[in-house]
Amino acid sequence: MEYSSIRKICHNISLYLKIIRKRRSSLAGFIIILIYIFMATIGPILVPFDRTPNVSQRFRPPSWEHPLGTDYAGRDIFAQIIHGSRDVLLVAFLTGIFTVIFGLTVGIISGYAGGKIDTALNTMTNILLIIPHFPLLLIIAASIPRVMSPVEVAFIIGIIGWAGLARAIRSQVLSIKEANFIEAARCLGLGRFHIVFKEIMPNLMPYIAMNLVLSIISGIYSQVGLFFLGVMPYTSVNWGMMINIAMRQQAVITPKLWLYLFSPIVAIITLETGFILFLHALEEIFNPRLREE
Repeated sequence: MEYSSIRKICHNISLYLKIIRKRRSSLAGFIIILIYIFMATIGPILVPFDRTPNVSQRFRPPSWEHPLGTDYAGRDIFAQIIHGSRDVLLVAFLTGIFTVIFGLTVGIISGYAGGKIDTALNTMTNILLIIPHFPLLLIIAASIPRVMSPVEVAFIIGIIGWAGLARAIRSQVLSIKEANFIEAARCLGLGRFHIVFKEIMPNLMPYIAMNLVLSIISGIYSQVGLFFLGVMPYTSVNWGMMINIAMRQQAVITPKLWLYLFSPIVAIITLETGFILFLHALEEIFNPRLREE
């Protein structure tokens, strides 16, 4: 890599960090996301989780040994939150990636190709847009009897939620492909691959980045909702399953179980809040008009 390229990358990183630091809310969101990423990657190594029930340790209050107390089976609640974050974040990030890939592919092909291909893809997009996503997700998840991996869960959520992004990308491509610089590229004999990835794609980055974060947020509450409703087989700790078990244990009317019920709820709300706050920074990063002089 040339020195000029390295210098440009460093300059961009410095600019992005400056934009994030400028807004306290964006900085707070960025810090929250980093904390959760650290919790999901390093946390399970630092905080072991013993799944073996221990009746003598049931409903222990918060202490140095158990920061959030213990659950109905005597297991550490804090350790469950730590270990549950790994699958939650993995599914959320993979959902964002799959959603962007599907939506971007369909949107670009539909908008750039036009004709019958555009009609077919646009019809499929419109059909998927009018179908309620979560009920459809429930039906698909409930019809699969086996335990699914995080990749499979994210793929199912992503393949249902790409239509909105595809519609936005298609409309932008339809507008951009008629621009003068695209006509100039065609006159120079540049191929479709160059026009799509070098000329059109950079103008789509704001939509891609914003929808990536929104899809990650959608992936969080979609998977948690599926586990909470008990329609998805599981083999590991999940925040949605913790809420499900707490409700079945009548945690609402049992004060001893309140920490077991509200700990995953607070973890979910805090994580989604972090991503929402971070969206403000992305708006400035990809829209120079919003940057202050």
